[in-house]
Amino acid sequence: MKFSILHKLKNKLILIFLIISLVANTFFICFYFLNFKKLKTNQFEKALVVEVIDGDTIILEDGRHIRYLGIDTPELNDSWGIESTNRNKELVEGKVVELQKGDRDIDEYNRYLRYVYVDGVFVNAELIAEGFAVSFIFDPLDKYSQVLVQLEQYAKLKKVGIWK
Repeated sequence: MKFSILHKLKNKLILIFLIISLVANTFFICFYFLNFKKLKTNQFEKALVVEVIDGDTIILEDGRHIRYLGIDTPELNDSWGIESTNRNKELVEGKVVELQKGDRDIDEYNRYLRYVYVDGVFVNAELIAEGFAVSFIFDPLDKYSQVLVQLEQYAKLKKVGIWK
């Protein structure tokens, strides 16, 4: 009798241990893949800019259209549109840039949405800080949204660019 009670208890403990191990491993695997996905989105891709369309859109050597994430510049026919486009040209045209994905990959016009860097300069942020762009946030939890909003406030206080 004692043997069967001990044997049943032992089997229950083994079963509980297996269930706990299975749950723990499942959480570990999910956590690993979620973090791996985040690591992949923080990777940078290098590409050559062959054309600047306007203040926040470029074309790469491979033909992809890139729309800068987190910002919006005036259209070419609007006030400051030509100035924003020219500043973007000064920063990136004919140069190899580094592109970083955000939370959104492609917009409704099939343009790739990216944060853009050139020669150590965060282009999206630079255009806002210099008053050539405003912050345009889709997701307030995106990695740079708060920085871009604060840079817009800085440009307004300094009365630069579109804020003159």
